[in-house]
Amino acid sequence: MRRTRRLVQQALVELILEKGYDAVTVTDIIVRADVGRSTFYAHFTDKQDVLFSNLGELAFLHRLPAAREAEELFAFSRPMFEHVREQERLVRALLGRRSGGLVQARGEELLAAVVRDELVAAGARPSPGLDLLVVCVVGAFMGLMRAWVDGETGASPAELDAAFRAAVTPGVRVALRPDEAPRPPHAGAGSVPTHACAEPTAVGG
Repeated sequence: MRRTRRLVQQALVELILEKGYDAVTVTDIIVRADVGRSTFYAHFTDKQDVLFSNLGELAFLHRLPAAREAEELFAFSRPMFEHVREQERLVRALLGRRSGGLVQARGEELLAAVVRDELVAAGARPSPGLDLLVVCVVGAFMGLMRAWVDGETGASPAELDAAFRAAVTPGVRVALRPDEAPRPPHAGAGSVPTHACAEPTAVGG
C-alpha cells in the first residue's frame, strides 16, 4: 500500500516539473505511476489530494525549530533554507512556479503560525498591527525561498538567511519596542519637520 502511494506521489512530482500542476490530469498520474484507476482512487480522491499528501515529505514545514534564546528572532530561518536545499527537487515541484500555488498557500499558513508565536513570545499582543507584521515577515521569507527554488538566485542558505534577517529584523524590533526607535533629526533647511513624522506605533498597542 505504501509503495503504491509513493509511486503515485512521485509520478505527480515528475509531471509537475515537466509541465506544471495545472496541466496534469489524473490520467497522466495513473499512466506515469503505472497503476490502475481503481487503485488510484482507493488511495486518493483527486490530484489535489496527491499534491497535499506530498507535504508530509517537506519536513521543514512540520518541525520548525523554536528560538534558542529570547532575543533570537526567527530561529527557523537558516534551518528551513538548508532543508529546502536538501529537498530541492521536491520543493521545486511543490513550491516553485509550476506548482499552481496551492502548497505555497499552505506553507505560508504554517509559517505564519510560527512567526506569530515568536512575535507574541517577544512581547507583541494580538492585534491588526501584529497581523500586518506577520504578513510582512512571511512574505519576505517566502519571496526569498521562491527566488531560490525558481533559480533566480544561487545564494547559499547562510546568505539567504542573512538577507532575510537584514530585511525584517530591524523593522520588527522597532515595532516591538517603539520607544527605542531612532528619533528624527531636528527641522532644518531641506529637512522634514519633526511634527510631520508620526511616532512608530507599538504592535498591539
